[in-house]
Amino acid sequence: MTAAFTFALKARDGAARLGLIETPRGEIRTPAFMPVGTRATVKAMFAEDVAAAGADIILGNTYHLMLRPGAERIGKLGGLHGFMHWDKPILTDSGGYQVMSLAKLRKIGEDGVTFRSHLDGTPIHLTPERAIEVQCLLGADIQMAFDECTPFPCTREEARVSLDLSMRWAERSKAAFRQMSAPGQALFGIVQGSVYPDMREDSARTLVRMDFPGYAVGGLAVGEGQEAMFDMVDVTTAFLPEDRPRYLMGVGTPLDIVGAVARGIDMFDCVMPTRSGRHGQAFTWGGRVNLRNAQYAEDLRPLDPESACPAARYSRAYLHHLVKSGEILGAMLVTYANVQFYQELMARARAAIAEGRYGAFAEDMQRRYAAGQGGG
Repeated sequence: MTAAFTFALKARDGAARLGLIETPRGEIRTPAFMPVGTRATVKAMFAEDVAAAGADIILGNTYHLMLRPGAERIGKLGGLHGFMHWDKPILTDSGGYQVMSLAKLRKIGEDGVTFRSHLDGTPIHLTPERAIEVQCLLGADIQMAFDECTPFPCTREEARVSLDLSMRWAERSKAAFRQMSAPGQALFGIVQGSVYPDMREDSARTLVRMDFPGYAVGGLAVGEGQEAMFDMVDVTTAFLPEDRPRYLMGVGTPLDIVGAVARGIDMFDCVMPTRSGRHGQAFTWGGRVNLRNAQYAEDLRPLDPESACPAARYSRAYLHHLVKSGEILGAMLVTYANVQFYQELMARARAAIAEGRYGAFAEDMQRRYAAGQGGG
């Protein structure tokens, strides 16, 4: 295994890309979906089961972990990997999304953002330098530059002010990373610009000049709709280098992912498979299945006969009972089935790209999920 961060493209099918990221902690096959482990846990799952489901990498959250249990504490205990029993790569976000999502609790300035903790109201100052320091204390293999995730909708003027600030913060993030990071770690820049094509181009060009080892497309999946999101992905990827991985942040549904892969995206994360699992909604090869529905009360078919996941072997009737009863096992089983479905989705996407049939694969997924509610 390499001692450095590297990325190699293995095949293309149209704009869809098959690749391999190598890190000191292991390989990441792309296109890749990263289960979200916000607070050092992929909710309702053992780390071993996340790995068994096929995940090469997971995501942790800088903001939440710096509040509890604290970045210094995790660093003292040996880093996030050992802390949560995960020995594969970890990507951490920078806290930039919380700049938007916790808008009522924060104040933005040139230096950084002052939050009031959502836990106890304690003021916390997060700067690009501190965001990198926290990610280094956590020991993240892939780290994100600190940015402001521009809210939607916003005016051109608001988007421009936010974009320019994020670009200045990206330079400071890179300088801090150069001082604090360990060998083999990588820092990605984040393209912003809301739904304004010229700003997306400007942001991408600015970050490429800074020469990051990977680039994220941020500020999407925040209410703009799938068509606008895909438009901005098309605009952005046109200005990103072919030899660096591309990460679409916070996306998304199976069809969002399939469409974004077709537009040249390599990496994804989203809380959807775990959050939906906790609420009784399953993603299957037959479409979405809402296990709260009474139609499944006496349905003895397995949740998903196409899936290799052990949790998908349980009957819909039993899972319906667990979900309706509020049993913890229901959340665990449906989450496991969803996380593995997303990994199987990525595995089939990679195979389709390698075999030059990605267009047919995408059409098949559109058919399976067109009705929204599926699985009989």
